Amino acid sequence: MIKVEWLYWLVGLVFLVMAVQMAADRTNPKRWTSAAFWGLLGLTFPYGTGVAAVAPGTAPYRLPAEPLGLAVLVLIVLAGFNFLGKGVPVTTSAEQREASAVRLGSKLFIPALTIPFVAIVCASVLDDSGLFETGKATLLGLGLGCVLALVVGMLVTGEKKVSVPIHSGRSMLEAMGSALLLPQLLAVLGSIFALAGVGTQVGRIMNAILPDDSKYLAVLAYCLGMFLFTVIMGNAFAAFPVMTAAIGWPVLIAQMHGNVPAVLAIGMLAGFAGTLCTPMAANFNIVPATLLELKDQYGPIKAQIPTALALLVCCTVIMALFAF
Repeated sequence: MIKVEWLYWLVGLVFLVMAVQMAADRTNPKRWTSAAFWGLLGLTFPYGTGVAAVAPGTAPYRLPAEPLGLAVLVLIVLAGFNFLGKGVPVTTSAEQREASAVRLGSKLFIPALTIPFVAIVCASVLDDSGLFETGKATLLGLGLGCVLALVVGMLVTGEKKVSVPIHSGRSMLEAMGSALLLPQLLAVLGSIFALAGVGTQVGRIMNAILPDDSKYLAVLAYCLGMFLFTVIMGNAFAAFPVMTAAIGWPVLIAQMHGNVPAVLAIGMLAGFAGTLCTPMAANFNIVPATLLELKDQYGPIKAQIPTALALLVCCTVIMALFAF
């Protein structure tokens, strides 16, 4: 049976290999601190497994969590004080890449399409096969799809050295920087908010404000709350437990008997509308502007605001009309 920890270890190994490459890259003015950041991040993956490990048939035994917390603080310092640099990527010239693109044509899409195809097959066909850890088929399918996409990409392009795609990945990693970790950090923040009872307190405020049996106002509060919390936190997955605990479940579902899948799915979509409007969602809005070298780093957000507002209105209307 393939365990999800193996995927985490593979991700950590990739970060460690790239950290070694960064340390050897003399074109990066901050190569040592960059290598320290990504190398330390890579080590947290296998160590994190030890922190959560429990020995079967014995008293729980775990590695101490304090070093992991210290590692997180070091990562924050390295990223917060701008100790991450960027080297000159080891790649072909623009003319060579253009010629290769013309030669390969639509075949270039094959590696990218391999990832969702494998993930869908694993989630829908192999979920109950016993091949994957229970409940982890989708995540493991995504990881397996990435590995197969690497192999397919090397076959399509005729590349024989695995170091070449790793160098290209490192270049992308350096371009994104610590913003790559923002979605995970914000998702954790949402869990912390939920455990701290923020959703309960917001629910009390909403119950005091909203009139009894006001379905439309409750729907508006839920969708608008998902939108605004996502703008603040940068991730709809972080806003979801807070607003669902406050309004979605106790008011729209428990009191007003709303359809559970409809309320929660449409509410999440309203949160995604907020993702389009916030620089906190750096991987969606700021990183693309950096990679494309746009003059206005907030250009994607400005272009997306009309679509986001229209999507928010549609979510609110659809939930009010069809979720009850």
